[in-house]
This record gives sequence, C-alpha cells and structure tokens, in this order.
Amino acid sequence: MSIARNTTDPESFNQEISLPYELRLDDFRAALQDVYDFFFDVNKHLLSRGLQRLDDMLRPAIMSGVLSDMLTSSLAMHSRALVENQYFNGHPDLLVQGVYPHNSIKAGEEGVEIKTTRKRGGAVDTHGARDQWMCVFVYQVDTVTEPAVNRRPMTFTEVYLGRVTVNDFRRNPRGELGTRTATLHADGIRKLRESWVYKV
Repeated sequence: MSIARNTTDPESFNQEISLPYELRLDDFRAALQDVYDFFFDVNKHLLSRGLQRLDDMLRPAIMSGVLSDMLTSSLAMHSRALVENQYFNGHPDLLVQGVYPHNSIKAGEEGVEIKTTRKRGGAVDTHGARDQWMCVFVYQVDTVTEPAVNRRPMTFTEVYLGRVTVNDFRRNPRGELGTRTATLHADGIRKLRESWVYKV
C-alpha cells in the first residue's frame, strides 16, 4: 500500500514580495516541505499498521493547532533572524532573536504570528486585534475520496504574510463560552491577500 509524498510547487511562490525580518522564500519552501515529509512518514507508518491517516484522525481544530506549531518551529529553524517565543501561548509566535529577554514575551510587537486555516482566502479568528505581522497558511485535507487509502495528502494552497493593524479587525460577538475573538474585516483581508507568499 503506497501513499503520495506531497511537494511544494516552486512556480507558486511570489517572487515580487518583500518579506520582513530577513525571511526568504526558501524558508517557507523548507517549512512547508518539512510538514509534508512529516505527514508522509507518519501516514506511511500508520497505513502499514492498518490505521487511519493522521489527517483523518485529527479534528479540524486540533489539526490547525498541530500545523501552526510545526510551521512555527520549522520557520524558526530555517530563518536567519526569528526564533520561537519561549513564553507559553505568548504573542507573537516567532520573535526577532535577542529583542526580548530569553526570547520570551507574553505580548510583544517584534515578530510574526502564525495562523492556519482551511478557509480559502485566509480569514481566521484571533484572540484579539493587534498591530502585527500575521502569517496565514491555508490548507486542504481530502476527507471524501474512497477508498480512504487513495486520498490526496494534506496540501497547503495559500500562504499570506502581511502587516495588519488593530483597525483592520472586526470584533466578533462572544461565543457560548464567553470567548471574544477578532477577525480581519473585508478591507483587512484584502490587505493581507495583497501580501501573498504562495498560491497554488
């Protein structure tokens, strides 16, 4: 039983984009490929045992969390100036090396926040409106092809990295648990989409 190893499309990167903090397109290419290789290795092992793919096991919210953590770690490893924020659930996820003591801050300004979503176009909920560099990875998971062993591997279809401000957000009504979130409004989303890194 064989599964496909996903790869990035070199023609789908935006060669004209100006990236902050010494980031390079190669950093994104390597980070995406790191995730693809991980899923290939894990799913190959799971399927050899007659188990479901990781893509099928994880609920959407868990999947997004796993991908965000993996991409944060991988971008930190490949980039020249950014490191992971050592503060648990601190903001942003990636910090400029050496700006904050011990590379740890609860709420900082110098760095990049990482988000993942299945929503085309990159609209994603956040825990609050902030002035920030926001990086959104859009991905697709094939959950319908049958038999399941023929399903396409998880695929990143869009990546955006743009500077947004508090005024680019709309505040959402409180949910059932009382959690208040914020989402980029129409003009904010348009602004983010202008700063696309990768689109297939």
